[in-house]
Amino acid sequence: MGIVTNKTDKMQSCIDACAKCSQACYECFNACLNEPDLNARKNCVSMLVECAMMCQMSVATMSMNGHFSSEHCQICAKICDKCAEECAMFKDDHCKKCADICRMCAEECRKMANIHSMV
Repeated sequence: MGIVTNKTDKMQSCIDACAKCSQACYECFNACLNEPDLNARKNCVSMLVECAMMCQMSVATMSMNGHFSSEHCQICAKICDKCAEECAMFKDDHCKKCADICRMCAEECRKMANIHSMV
């Protein structure tokens, strides 16, 4: 499951979820920029970028089996939850899909943080 080692096997589903979430947030961000009510989406657009960046950092931290992966993923879960909440306020298909992906990522991050903190 890991690319060059098996040290990240137990984190792979979270790594994959975070990579997908980051991509979804950047895609949603780009789509939101073209919406006529962009001004109403300021909080959401800002949250999309923060979530995407946090997910990218989570991928990096878990990939190197970092010492603070568990704590990092706990924060990532909170950010993903908030991003899902913001996206859910809008009825566009891209926002609904992004909210779903953010929720899924938050759940994977919570699972990973719990597993990793037990080790």
